[in-house]
Amino acid sequence: MRCLLPLLASIAFAQGTDPKPKPDDYPVQAQVQILGNPVALGAEFMVHSFSRGEEAYIAPDFLVVEVALYPPKGLTIPVSPSQFTLRVNGKKPLAAQPPGLVASSLSHPEWQSRPRFEAGGGMGGIGVGTGQPRPVDFPGQTPQPGSRLPSPPKDDPSGGLAQRERVSPQQLVADTALPQGEIHAPLSGFLYFNYKGKISSIKSLELLYEDTVIRLR
Repeated sequence: MRCLLPLLASIAFAQGTDPKPKPDDYPVQAQVQILGNPVALGAEFMVHSFSRGEEAYIAPDFLVVEVALYPPKGLTIPVSPSQFTLRVNGKKPLAAQPPGLVASSLSHPEWQSRPRFEAGGGMGGIGVGTGQPRPVDFPGQTPQPGSRLPSPPKDDPSGGLAQRERVSPQQLVADTALPQGEIHAPLSGFLYFNYKGKISSIKSLELLYEDTVIRLR
C-alpha cells in the first residue's frame, strides 16, 4: 500500500491532456446539457492507447476515450469521470474506472510478462518488445542465430548530457486522466472502461453523458 501512496496522490492532481483548439478538431462532436446550459464536447475513441507527446502506452484491459469539454465564456461547470459511461453493442453501460485501478493493472506481473507496445519519438516509432535480451557473440565462438557483435563505441552526440527520462505508464495514466472539479476553460483527458473482449466484436460504441448519447462507432 505504501508504494501506491505517491501514485494515488499524483492522481488526485491529474492535469488531463491538452485540449484541441475547438470541438470540430475531434472525430466526434456533441452538445451536452450541464447546469441547464449547452456545452460543446469533442471525443475520440483511442481503442487501448493513451499518450502525451512522444510517450504512448497500451492499457490492454480497458477501452480508452479522450473527452474534451468547452464551456461557454463566463460559465463554470462541474466535471467528473463518473458522469460518463460507455455502451458496447447496446449492452449495459460500463462505468468509467479510476485512474488508480488502471495504473495498478499496468503494474501487474502478468502484464509485465506480455509482449508490450512501446512508442519511440516521432511517427513510426512504435514496436513490440518482450523484454528478452538479444544473444551476443564472444570472440572465438561460432556466431549464434540472430546475434551480432557489439558495436564499437561512438562519440556521444548528447555531449555527455543525460537523456530525458521516460514517464512510466502508471504515471502517464495519472497525469492524463480526465480531471475532476469545476472548470471555466476547455478541458480534456482520458476515460478508461474495463473491457476484455475483442475489438473486432464491437459493432456499436456509444459514450453516454446523462441523457446525451454520443456515437463513437
